Amino acid sequence: MSEIYRHTNYPGNMKAEVNPDAYETVVDLFNEKVKTWGHKPAFTCMGKTLTYGELDVLSAQFAAYLQNSTDLEPGDRIALQMPNILQFPIAIWGAMRAGLVVVNTNPLYTDRELEHQMNDSGAKAIVVYAGMAAQVLRLQSKTPIERVIVTEIADMHPPIKRALVNTVVKRVKKMVPAYDASSTVSFRDALNEGKKFSYRPVKTGHDDPIIFQYTGGTTGVAKGAMLTNRNLIANMLQSYEFFQISLNDGEETFITPLPLYHIYAFTVHGMVLMYTGNHSVLIPNPRDIPAFVKELASNEFTGFVGLNTLFVALCNNEGFQKLDFSKLKFTISGGMALTHAAADQWENTTGCPIYEGYGMTESSPVISFNPPTFQQIGTIGIPAPSTEVRIVGEDGEIQPFGERGELCVRGPQVMKGYWNRPADTESTIDSDGFLKTGDIAILQEDGYLRIVDRKKDMIVVSGFNVYPNEIEDVLASHPDVVECAAIGVPNEKTGEAIKVFVVAQNSVTEESLIAHCRENLTGYKVPKLFEFRDELPKTNVGKVLRRELRPTE
Repeated sequence: MSEIYRHTNYPGNMKAEVNPDAYETVVDLFNEKVKTWGHKPAFTCMGKTLTYGELDVLSAQFAAYLQNSTDLEPGDRIALQMPNILQFPIAIWGAMRAGLVVVNTNPLYTDRELEHQMNDSGAKAIVVYAGMAAQVLRLQSKTPIERVIVTEIADMHPPIKRALVNTVVKRVKKMVPAYDASSTVSFRDALNEGKKFSYRPVKTGHDDPIIFQYTGGTTGVAKGAMLTNRNLIANMLQSYEFFQISLNDGEETFITPLPLYHIYAFTVHGMVLMYTGNHSVLIPNPRDIPAFVKELASNEFTGFVGLNTLFVALCNNEGFQKLDFSKLKFTISGGMALTHAAADQWENTTGCPIYEGYGMTESSPVISFNPPTFQQIGTIGIPAPSTEVRIVGEDGEIQPFGERGELCVRGPQVMKGYWNRPADTESTIDSDGFLKTGDIAILQEDGYLRIVDRKKDMIVVSGFNVYPNEIEDVLASHPDVVECAAIGVPNEKTGEAIKVFVVAQNSVTEESLIAHCRENLTGYKVPKLFEFRDELPKTNVGKVLRRELRPTE
């Protein structure tokens, strides 16, 4: 292996290189494709479908509202905090058409997490699902947010269904805590206001950031990865080269259970499927498996994007097992490692194999993928076109084929850097432009990559990144915790579970620690396992040795 590896032996008619300059901006791409595919269905949610033409009109209305009825200027940040509902694609494309930078925000954030992200990004406005509006308003005075735009779950549906669904969600299911609506603007009112004005096209630069995608990185402090027009266009084209082996333009229907605020789902559904004129069926709450299965039963779907835990949960559902999978031909896995057991169970149930990929927020996100019909289960596939790879040993030496080392990648999909964090950027992207993934990999002679270990201490719970430092910081604020250390341990359901080793004073209980965590952490970050010890293993300078706490093979 030479110092830098570039894959050249791609299967089928895949190209080894893509042109990230094919479009100046993602809005240029959007403008072209909504005209090309205008009559085709773009997104469906709870039985309501938007065509590409309708998405064009509605997003232009939202852009016109932002330009004429707010003080927002091109380059300002706007947060989007919604589940998978039709308002998300309208809002994100409207915001980008207005020249704003989108800050994708997890609806599950606690007060502490949301406050940090809003302050760090400098977001001046937020489009938020009504169920989170009370939280946003409670924190507004502590953040730069000037305008809160609220949407209810069925806002894009016809009047009777809209009123019925929104009332049931609010009054019957009690999913919308009370909030002061007089301090907000409704999303529907914003669209109606936008009708009064003409949308004015805004030109952003090829290398201008258009999305801030927050990630913990290696420290646990949430940082905004700046993804540019060029990054997203490049990764869309790279992903397309893999997908086009199995997919036909304008003919596919993909199920969309993974959140669009996650860059993995947005790149697939918001970029690649738009580029190809294909259809996404949005699932607002994939944790409600019975409702999810009911939605699947009403759609003839050809593609499915998921992750390991979701595949297992569905395959264990009797209703899912009875569905018609005769049209399903393309299943993608990412976000967490795919187990052999889950891959086999899915293929036995649906008749469709799973194609696994690998990526990072910092790479927009796709780095590698298993080409359809050429997959190797247990690998993360081959590097994407126009992607260079190095396997670097602990001594900094480039490793040969078959030897372990940190996976480092360079390509047009690698982020511009972390927002306002030059030191973190410098430690993550080396002087040659290689992104250090923090994962230990082996490059096979056939070009397929295998992840064999994790250099970082990051824990992956159901596809979500959890950083031990953040867990430890929260627990350390408990008055009875002297010190603690968090690790990931294997878990059949979630891939990994969080286990915390605690040195405590007084008689603290697991229940009190869990309650403390729930006040400060999103649900998937709350530890499930605790072990109390008199002391933790440390280096001679006092650093806790997490590796000595991990279970041995």
